[in-house]
Amino acid sequence: KTAAAIVKHRDENGPFRSRAELKKVKGIGEKCFEQASGFLRIRSAENPLDNTGIHPEQYAFIDSLCSKLQMDLSALISNPAALDRINVREMTGEGRGVETIRDIINELKAPGRDPRQEFSAFEFNRDVNSMEDLQEEMVLPGIVTNVTAFGAFVDIGVHQDGLVHISQLADRFVSDPSDIVKVSQKVMVRVMEVDLGRKRISLSMKGINQD
Repeated sequence: KTAAAIVKHRDENGPFRSRAELKKVKGIGEKCFEQASGFLRIRSAENPLDNTGIHPEQYAFIDSLCSKLQMDLSALISNPAALDRINVREMTGEGRGVETIRDIINELKAPGRDPRQEFSAFEFNRDVNSMEDLQEEMVLPGIVTNVTAFGAFVDIGVHQDGLVHISQLADRFVSDPSDIVKVSQKVMVRVMEVDLGRKRISLSMKGINQD
């Protein structure tokens, strides 16, 4: 709901120029701003810190850091070597530990860095849309939806998850399925058996390269 309100405000008023402008969005009070602002990036912001993962409550500390190094913010951000000269332990205090200081320095070195992992598209086999389309020995892409003590359930795009029994998870003995797969993992599976009457699909990962 809050995200939708942010988008609506942007559509009606144009791009945000600072993190502080988020407070103009309906539903974003001081508490919400405090919790969310460090996760939001403002591209081409007036203050370059608004395009980092540094929380606004640390901006005053950055100002003191600039004064200590006798550099303005823009010069500091464009000069990573200066950041490497900072004695991290000397800068701790007021709730900022060593790790917090290191995180701040890393953000200053790479403003605008996207913290998300690289996105890889996933697509089911377009020729397989229902259990009736399945044939034994078909090799299909799937996504693990549940891991149990006896195996893993995999969505292969037919509106009925198939089961990879623990004995079919790998070409070696497996004592714990979670050692091999995890929920949301993308895998390749082979269709072993399809029981339309009982709506059961038996799958295998044996002999299939998962890279």
